[in-house]
Amino acid sequence: MTAHTEQDDVLRDGAGYCDFSSRTQIEILGADRAKVLHGLCTNDINRLNSGEGCEAFLTNIQGRTIGFVYVFCLDKSLVLETVPGHSDHLIASIDRYVIREDVALSDRSAEWGELLLSGEQSASLLGSLADFELPSESLGTCQGLVAGIETEVRRVSYCAPTAFFLRCQANEAQQLAEALESADAAACSPEAVDIGRIEMGTPLFGQDITDENLPQEVNRDSQAISFTKGCYLGQETVARIDALGHVNRKLVQLRFAGEQVPAPGSPIELDGKRLATITSSCISERLGRPLALAYVRRGQERPGNVLASEYGDATVVQLFTG
Repeated sequence: MTAHTEQDDVLRDGAGYCDFSSRTQIEILGADRAKVLHGLCTNDINRLNSGEGCEAFLTNIQGRTIGFVYVFCLDKSLVLETVPGHSDHLIASIDRYVIREDVALSDRSAEWGELLLSGEQSASLLGSLADFELPSESLGTCQGLVAGIETEVRRVSYCAPTAFFLRCQANEAQQLAEALESADAAACSPEAVDIGRIEMGTPLFGQDITDENLPQEVNRDSQAISFTKGCYLGQETVARIDALGHVNRKLVQLRFAGEQVPAPGSPIELDGKRLATITSSCISERLGRPLALAYVRRGQERPGNVLASEYGDATVVQLFTG
């Protein structure tokens, strides 16, 4: 067992943390913030109350994805969180549709720090340090003092069913990490986090999702798409697929029978026809086998289906639901 796989166990069953301060954080202020974002993404932003959150795809006029974000609703702002280095693109994509609306977009990525705290024991550990009640619902958020540090706690299922993003000021992130470690949280590597992410089936924009994807291809309809919210940019394409058609590929988990880990971008083909394309991959300690996220051709994506590959039989699996 490698250090990464041992840490993956901690991130799932114990309490492990990792610095996530490089992630994109965009704060949206102004009276029209919900109206503007609601009109540019796939989920129902207008239904969010303070302390709630959701996943969403930002789409272009053709209905292709230009971003995949967590949206957190605070008392006076909305916060978008996603992969590192995406601030300029997202801010420009939103700002071009702001004409007279009362909206201000601010990149907080440099001034905010963030830690991921993950694992079955993370809630009890965090609760012992916080002076407030933790959010109980997925993507719920609340603020208060954690070990004396002003912290926004965001409940997520990123690399385990129970996990939290802990957002603080950038200059206090190290102090917060030390407080977690003093409470017996274990420091974990980004590589270990990525194993858990793949086991959870959590996609990343730029890795598993690009601007070539339609939202339904990512296979997160229940988490990230509202089919009843009404008009938004790209909605016609998304609604037409839902009502009349289908997508030709879907993102799923593949467990491989062999020992070799297929690299991202690797194809699985049969008689010259592509059946799947790998986007993320790892050795899963949970399965004892290589595991990948992959776009699989329509008709082959059901759990239990087996694809022959040069890496051994690839079985479609679903390790977690929700």
